[in-house]
Amino acid sequence: MTPSVPPVTEPDPSALTCPGDQVGPCATCQRKTHKYGRGGCPLCQWCMAPAMEKWGPGVRYTNTRS
Repeated sequence: MTPSVPPVTEPDPSALTCPGDQVGPCATCQRKTHKYGRGGCPLCQWCMAPAMEKWGPGVRYTNTRS
């Protein structure tokens, strides 16, 4: 059973537990999420789930800055 996805106006639970300066928009849906700093992810949990399904649990993001 797939959990229901709340509206994008509601933040990802991770945004509620991290410092405010580490909160940013999800790269896909723009929902507030823990995006920066240690433990940050560019995707909220609802956008990350399909990526993990497609690419497996080892999916990681690489820094694209030079």
